[in-house]
Amino acid sequence: MAGAIAIGCWRLSQTMIEQWGWNQSLGLALPTVVAVVGCWMAYRLVNYPRFADFLIAVEAEMNKVSWPTRAELVRASLVVLFTITVLAVVLAVFDIAWTVFFRDILRIL
Repeated sequence: MAGAIAIGCWRLSQTMIEQWGWNQSLGLALPTVVAVVGCWMAYRLVNYPRFADFLIAVEAEMNKVSWPTRAELVRASLVVLFTITVLAVVLAVFDIAWTVFFRDILRIL
């Protein structure tokens, strides 16, 4: 989390200096303050007892998950891709049929 905060603040300082034309000292000071406050808040959040208990419970549940083997994953992915392709073709056929039908109806009227 601290890494994401640091990268965001670095990008903020670059934007402030290069695009907004702020002077370099202010363009570095403000993101530094934001980074320090963000890291402090992240530290407090992770060490908050209820949040820490939640993370521990999530880890315990993730250890109970039975992950598929590579062969099962490939097989399931192929089924999904095949199903999506078939549905796309069916919807395209319906779309073309209804378009032709309504175009003919409007031509008659």
